[in-house]
Amino acid sequence: MRLATWNVNSALSRLPRLLPWLDERAPDVVCLQETKLSDEAFAEHFDAPLKERGYEVAHVGEGRWNGVALLSRVGLEDVRRALPAVPAFQEAVEARAVTATCGGLRVTSVYVPNGRTPGDPHYAYKLEWLAALAASVDDPATTVIAGDVNIAPTDDDVWDPALFVDSTHVTPAERGALTTLRDLGLHDVVRDRWPSERFFSYWDYRAGRFHQDQGMRIDLVLAGADPAGRVAAAWVDRLARKGTGPSDHAPVIVDLDTAPDGDIGPVVPPPSNPKGRKRR
Repeated sequence: MRLATWNVNSALSRLPRLLPWLDERAPDVVCLQETKLSDEAFAEHFDAPLKERGYEVAHVGEGRWNGVALLSRVGLEDVRRALPAVPAFQEAVEARAVTATCGGLRVTSVYVPNGRTPGDPHYAYKLEWLAALAASVDDPATTVIAGDVNIAPTDDDVWDPALFVDSTHVTPAERGALTTLRDLGLHDVVRDRWPSERFFSYWDYRAGRFHQDQGMRIDLVLAGADPAGRVAAAWVDRLARKGTGPSDHAPVIVDLDTAPDGDIGPVVPPPSNPKGRKRR
């Protein structure tokens, strides 16, 4: 089984890239984030081409912001359109999680709140949301949580930690929330596969960050003992971040049991002109 997660930063804007990418990489399960479409608009633009490719679809959207989806060619059962006891922000429950059973695994596509700045109400909401995510895990052994978690697990997952002091994504409370998920038995399978390598999944559009490989690793696949023990390859598809009209995130791909492209990684292709900080 090939599982992938991708923050597409507007599914409609990424339509010319997403469908060819599905054809090329042929993932069996795909977690999408920031679709920025209502359910009706997503169905209008994507249901037919996805059905042609053999995908069942569960999408949770709200229109202009947020939005998550699960695409599966290995079954899509017992769909849950929000986290149980999910907190609201400014009285609205946002479209940030969708869960289903795919190929025997309980998969959740997540778009964790950004948090904005420490001290902002959105930061407190982010921590509450992460607590609800942890509480939603029923059977850790068969769980996969994949998506844009808006947290860099360690300083090695940002290109220059000094630039992020007093910022979100790196605070002890946010990283503590990730630790809570790991303590449930979930594994950061891409980092586990490449424990000493420097690689990222997100690069700001501004200041040539991508071309200098000045990024962050905030798109994660957290997997329980069953899928984690079956990982045959795990990598960031940096090629999908190149070219015209890309998302600012690259897809993250995890192969279970077999690796159609071999045990490649951690990032494909590797950056040719990195300017960021070297790993310690």
